[in-house]
Amino acid sequence: MPNASVRRRFNAAALAEAMLLAAGGLFAGPAAAQTAPSASESAAYRGLHAAAQRGDTAEIARLAANGAGLDARDAHGRTPLHVATFAHQRAAVRALAQAGAGLDLLEEDRYDAVTIAAVADDTETLALLLALGASAKQVTSRYDGTALIAAAHLGHDEVVRQLIAAGAPLDHVNNLHWTAVIESVVLGDGGPRHRRTLDALVRAGADLQLADREGRTPLALARARGYTAMEQQLLKAGAR
Repeated sequence: MPNASVRRRFNAAALAEAMLLAAGGLFAGPAAAQTAPSASESAAYRGLHAAAQRGDTAEIARLAANGAGLDARDAHGRTPLHVATFAHQRAAVRALAQAGAGLDLLEEDRYDAVTIAAVADDTETLALLLALGASAKQVTSRYDGTALIAAAHLGHDEVVRQLIAAGAPLDHVNNLHWTAVIESVVLGDGGPRHRRTLDALVRAGADLQLADREGRTPLALARARGYTAMEQQLLKAGAR
């Protein structure tokens, strides 16, 4: 079930972040994570939220024409657009946007539809949202991050390329004092997707000298983790 899969993926990533932060003495509470609608929540939806969940574009058009609140919130602050994005219901995303739904609204954990799609590695929904005018530049999440940082963290390399092309801020520093480059290293596994993520950021001109709170650069962090291939990527790009 896609929603459960999205929840597991992001919660596992958040747990990894929590463990790393705890090890560094920086973490003091449970890691916030995206929360997709549960099966029981989805079953209880009515109106536009229900239509968005099942991808019923005709019902979305009918309800919108009758004055339904396009940006109504559920108990977790999710709008119908958030629900459609979590459910990978691209036709519903388009229908809601065409009806005038807000594309850049944040739900209660401060995630927008773009970041939801980025975390889900849903390149098709992300492409649609960006084409419809959604922003790749918003500050999102309780970490004051961006969709690009979230995607770099998870090694979603194609998503990272999409966001870069859409003008996502390359060098945004979140409240952990980490950039997308840093997160691709410290929250990655050093594997192919995180290396491709780092390559995309390097090629786009991300600042490789921005350091974490302890003054450790991406190069120092890659060395500390034994990520030899990433270390070589950074050295080749002129990192110090």
